[in-house]
Amino acid sequence: MASDATVVPIFPLPDVTFFPHTLLPLHVFEARYRAMVMDALARDRRLCVVKLRPGFEATYEGKPPVHTVGGVGEIVSWERLSNGRYNILVRGQARVRIDRELPTDTLYRVVRATVLQDVPPKGDVAASLARIRTACATLLRALDRPADLLDTALAEGQPSGVVADRIAAAVIPDAAQRQELLELLGVDARAQRVATAVETLVRELQGGRP
Repeated sequence: MASDATVVPIFPLPDVTFFPHTLLPLHVFEARYRAMVMDALARDRRLCVVKLRPGFEATYEGKPPVHTVGGVGEIVSWERLSNGRYNILVRGQARVRIDRELPTDTLYRVVRATVLQDVPPKGDVAASLARIRTACATLLRALDRPADLLDTALAEGQPSGVVADRIAAAVIPDAAQRQELLELLGVDARAQRVATAVETLVRELQGGRP
């Protein structure tokens, strides 16, 4: 992202958390969001996916409350279907904090947001990354999934914050917990939290056994 400030349309969703460095496939069917995708494709192909706050149902057709932190990404692949709907693939670019909603004559909502940068680790996060890798290997065995399923997310040479984000997006099922991790800028704390979350998931799958 070239600047810390950005203006983007938002795509509010109930249980979706969009992390940087991840790919998010979306099926877009509502008229206002079909218009958003069409406009985004004509401009810079960017949009912000943000999680709806609890109780959104009562005002969903209008402007329901959303979390302050979301994920900005670029539409890297799209297909317009014969009924006007879209299948799109969005690549995560950055966390953003929504500062304010802007007046607009579009069907969808537009916000001014600030790009949030990771707080670099103060020490060695190797121990947390080792815990994540060990827990993920155990998790895949417990689920009888291919051992190499998470190899891209866990690959050596990536920044530790990227590994934490990719595993959070791929593995952690609880939407509220994913949102907390999205809002956590400190890489040290995020890696530790992801390691603990995956280890807890493994214990639950194993019925509490170590």
